Amino acid sequence: MKRVTFKIIIALCVLSFASPALAWHDKTHLAIAKAAGYEMWYHCAGPDIAKIKAGNIESYNHWFNNTAEVEITPQIVFDQIEHYNKRQKVIDVEGHILGAIIASLRAYEKDLRAGKYAQYHLVYCAHYISDLTMPLHNIAYDDFNQEHHNANDGIVEETILNEPEKISRHMYSINLSKKDFETDLAREIARIANLSRVLGYKLRAEKRDMTKQEAYIQLGHSASLLKAVLQYYNEIPASAKGAVK
Repeated sequence: MKRVTFKIIIALCVLSFASPALAWHDKTHLAIAKAAGYEMWYHCAGPDIAKIKAGNIESYNHWFNNTAEVEITPQIVFDQIEHYNKRQKVIDVEGHILGAIIASLRAYEKDLRAGKYAQYHLVYCAHYISDLTMPLHNIAYDDFNQEHHNANDGIVEETILNEPEKISRHMYSINLSKKDFETDLAREIARIANLSRVLGYKLRAEKRDMTKQEAYIQLGHSASLLKAVLQYYNEIPASAKGAVK
């Protein structure tokens, strides 16, 4: 009996470091999608709303608490895909945002092939790509993370939707080939996740929040990757296909 109780306590302690938290606040998500040229940008805060009722089925798709502090590789991205929309708290305690990006696109493609309305899967993908650049969604959910999470979520929230140039000036071209789309995408997800976790470690070491300039750079990574995904699926209208540096 004591051994069972001990195991339960250990499991609860582990879960305490995986408590779901929001990432960028709503207007920041919308601003990223809008900067990327997504016509349905106005829906892109929806996946956070879904967590109210979907709970762990959805929330674990929004973060990866990289407690081992390992470098993210494309293989780690692919390994997380099968965990999409899963709620196995102990088994999947760190979350799986990296795989959720590709998994949501697979769901999008599946519904397209079936002749169904598939846009909402793309909305989820856009949200996950935004969350990918929130530094505190890429490191352990420790005391520092819990204390500073909300402030960093909202660091540019009040103004960013009216200042798209703060994102667009940090955007750049990303090539996702037709032949090796998922391989290229996994590589880019890993690259951006590593940039985000390194910034997260820097914030933790310096015991501070992001500056607005650091946030704008992060948002630029998300908008660049989202734009590349949208271009792959021909989901950007001609009027929004302006070149980025």
